[in-house]
Amino acid sequence: MVSSSAGYGSSTFSIWRWLTVDVSLERRIEILEEKMEQLRDVPVRLSAVESQIVQLRAEMQTGFSALRGQNDETRGEMVRLNGETRGEMVRLNGETRGEMVRLNDETRRELVRLNDETRREMTRLNDETNAHLRVLHEEVISRIALLQEGHPTAFRKNERKRKRR
Repeated sequence: MVSSSAGYGSSTFSIWRWLTVDVSLERRIEILEEKMEQLRDVPVRLSAVESQIVQLRAEMQTGFSALRGQNDETRGEMVRLNGETRGEMVRLNGETRGEMVRLNDETRRELVRLNDETRREMTRLNDETNAHLRVLHEEVISRIALLQEGHPTAFRKNERKRKRR
């Protein structure tokens, strides 16, 4: 590709097409010399581009190596933090288990205490009920005995006493 700075077009095809038009041989040679002059700078410019590519490649390689190093450091830090986290989790799990065992034991002791207290209260109430039932039983027995003896008035007297209570 030829530069369009000479005003003759932008492609090789347009140069050849222009050269075929009626132009003097001297002018054609001048144009070719100008184009060749422009092409002489190409190796220097190409060399500069090549050195820039080499430099870019070296910089990228250095950058990637640095990134790999940082990646390795980050990975190591993650492994370390993971180990710390696992250790903390194991410690907390142990503490939680211990707390659960302690609370379970406390709950059992409280249940046993409440069960014993309820049992004592039930026994006391049962004894009171039994005593009251004995009194009622004795009263019924004595009324039946009075009825069998033929004293209906005794039954009525006890009934009045009961109403007063």
